[in-house]
Amino acid sequence: MFPSRYWREIPQRYRLEAAKCTGCGKVSFPPRSKCPKCGGVEFDEARLPEKGVVKTFTIIRVAPSQFVEQAPYAVGIVELEGGVKITAQIVDCPLEDIKIGQKVRIEFRRLQEDGCSGVICYGYKCVPAL
Repeated sequence: MFPSRYWREIPQRYRLEAAKCTGCGKVSFPPRSKCPKCGGVEFDEARLPEKGVVKTFTIIRVAPSQFVEQAPYAVGIVELEGGVKITAQIVDCPLEDIKIGQKVRIEFRRLQEDGCSGVICYGYKCVPAL
């Protein structure tokens, strides 16, 4: 399977789909095959909320090769409403304005180009909530 096709077929990348354990109700993102809380193996799909709060972040100044053009940039851990935490790039604000406790929302954005073919990969990023 081509990497770009595989990337597009991961629902949590495009729809923020999580797995909610039918046994204990724990929501896991990305979805897991076994519940980390109770060990259950049956899940319902759960859509994650699009708003959250920055819990911690760092500024990447020396980036991996595919992200060199974006450096410096911020990556943070964001706790979404309901308690699920995600890791995402924080964009659309000066780096010095990013704060722990800042309210953000999730947006679907371009992440990178895949290899020589230039296939564009999309996913989610966090932007300041208005």
